[in-house]
Amino acid sequence: MTLDSVRDTAPLATVPVRRPDGLPAPVPAGRPRSGPRRLWAAGAAVLFAVAGLTACSPTPATPDAAAKALAEAVQSGDFSKVVFTSDSGETGPAEQLRASVVESLAPWEPQVELESVASPDDDPDVATATLAFTWDVDERDTDWTYTTRAGMTRDAEDPDVWRVAWAPSMLVPDLTAVETLRVTRDAAARGRVLGQGGFVLVEPRTVHRVGVDKTLVDAAGQDAAARALAAALEMDADAYAQRVAAAGPKAFVEAIVVRDGDASYDLGALTATPGVRSVGDLIPLAPTRRFARPILGTVGPATAEIVEKSQGAIAAGDLTGLSGLQRQYDALLRGNPGLTVEAVSGDGAAVRQLFRAEPTTGADLVTTFDERLQDGAEEILADVGPASAIVAIRPSTGDVVAAASGPGGEGMSTATLGQYAPGSTFKVASALALLRSGLTPDSTVSCPPTTNVDGREFKNFPDYPSSALGEVPLSTAFAQSCNTAFISQRDAAPQDALVDAAGSLGLVPDADLGFAGFLGAVPSDSDGTDHAASMIGQGRVLASPLGMATVAASVAAGSTVTPRLVVVADGGDAGAADATATAEATTGSSDAAAQQSSRPHVPLTTAEAQALRTLMLGVVQQGGATFLQDVPGGEVLAKTGTAQFGEAANLQNHVWMIAVQGDLAVSVFVDVGEYGSTTAGPLLEEFLRLAAG
Repeated sequence: MTLDSVRDTAPLATVPVRRPDGLPAPVPAGRPRSGPRRLWAAGAAVLFAVAGLTACSPTPATPDAAAKALAEAVQSGDFSKVVFTSDSGETGPAEQLRASVVESLAPWEPQVELESVASPDDDPDVATATLAFTWDVDERDTDWTYTTRAGMTRDAEDPDVWRVAWAPSMLVPDLTAVETLRVTRDAAARGRVLGQGGFVLVEPRTVHRVGVDKTLVDAAGQDAAARALAAALEMDADAYAQRVAAAGPKAFVEAIVVRDGDASYDLGALTATPGVRSVGDLIPLAPTRRFARPILGTVGPATAEIVEKSQGAIAAGDLTGLSGLQRQYDALLRGNPGLTVEAVSGDGAAVRQLFRAEPTTGADLVTTFDERLQDGAEEILADVGPASAIVAIRPSTGDVVAAASGPGGEGMSTATLGQYAPGSTFKVASALALLRSGLTPDSTVSCPPTTNVDGREFKNFPDYPSSALGEVPLSTAFAQSCNTAFISQRDAAPQDALVDAAGSLGLVPDADLGFAGFLGAVPSDSDGTDHAASMIGQGRVLASPLGMATVAASVAAGSTVTPRLVVVADGGDAGAADATATAEATTGSSDAAAQQSSRPHVPLTTAEAQALRTLMLGVVQQGGATFLQDVPGGEVLAKTGTAQFGEAANLQNHVWMIAVQGDLAVSVFVDVGEYGSTTAGPLLEEFLRLAAG
């Protein structure tokens, strides 16, 4: 039998062909059945196909994912997802060196991106990853940027794994294992604080730092020097001696900083004691020690808290604003220090510069202070014992030209942050509320000697003229400051009307001033005796000298004035802590501020302002401020004020005066005094004469 005959007659035995879905494919009609030869051929074809499938594995992984994991590890410091070559060790060396680099550059943190990853055409089993670094080193736009490269190889046993060849230069260009990084800072020149006309208020001035130099004497001499210097400066001798003892063996322990030429201190006598010496320096200072000190603030070495909150912008030892405008606008004033990043060899002999940013001088802060008026106001208050203030505003611009706080405030800015009952100076707002109710300066009101509200008796001040009692025009009640007349008209001026009137005159708790300041607050929920007290500026009504000067300025301007002290503040930053402190100082603790701030503003009209000017002129012509009639410089408008405080058996008086003369609105305050006209009045007159030139 031939092979062909066997093929034609043998039973069917085939390897079934499968469809894509796995089921046997049908045999096409007319197709000859396969014999043994055809079976061998088909089987061989299947065997070859299976062998071919076994020999062709899926495409091996590219290095991209491993390179991206490397970039993420370099940024985060967690190298747990990075596989290193066998000669690179585990993740420990990489993590340790990365931590060392970041620590030496703290508090900066790098931003690391995978820039590229590439393999050569002739060797797909190796690759190079390029990492792009960005260090945001300061507040400027210039960052420290560079790229590094990392070698990668495919694992010999697992082609899907890529191993990284670790090297220090992966973190910083050309960095070696024996090098360390260091950052040095060059101080930038601090910006000045300017007043009107470009007058320099704060600039570097010569000072003398006086203290004990421990290198000059032995331990016994150090203690003796510390106690002698403390006694001469009327300091706590024990405390200063302890500071000296606790300082390092070569320390200079400062006791006081004396302005050059300050006649209050005899530098020769202070440094005559062995171990005490004076070190010259330059620090930003105002023209005098007292010049707007609570407002301008001070400059000195940064505190630990300031350094921590600056996020690297300020380092230990930097000069920075410690208070006031110097602190609030420190970012504007301080500029940017020069920065140098270097790689230093282990023995310190070799130094490579990696990055350099030149220092940039701080910008000037421009204020509205008039140097002559501010200094004059400080001089007028120099001998006033209680807390006191003089504030002067230009109604046409809102510029604060003077904001002086007397020594009795013990360093507080009484002028801008004081919160006191404004007394009868608030009757300007009460009068506005009454005018809006339909009264005019000529309207008749009742001014009895006393009036009773819900069992509480209110009366006029002790020297109130009897000729102004009874039925009198509103202008007379205002000029003579009749408490009972205003309280008797309380139904015509509900508490909400008082709140609106105060706001129209600028007496609001939430004004955005650009500096730490409180203007005033009037509660909106007062009734009964509290509302009666509000009519005469007592009860829960609060105002600052700045706020009452704003009231006077609004009357003069014929529209609501917002005081302005800082002219150029672009780029200023209070910082989180300073913004909080400013907010606390600005709004105060009373709930009246929150109540008033939610009310819509009611504009002051020209007609209303004119009526108020008429009332204030009457105070000078026939009321409690006739002594201002002969002040040079034009017509003066004014209002006196006295507000009682304290226990009933020992009541004391806050005393006030506000005035307008030309383009000048002034507020004078003394914490404890007799009356507005007798205590604050002479101070006001002296200031107006000074302003007149």
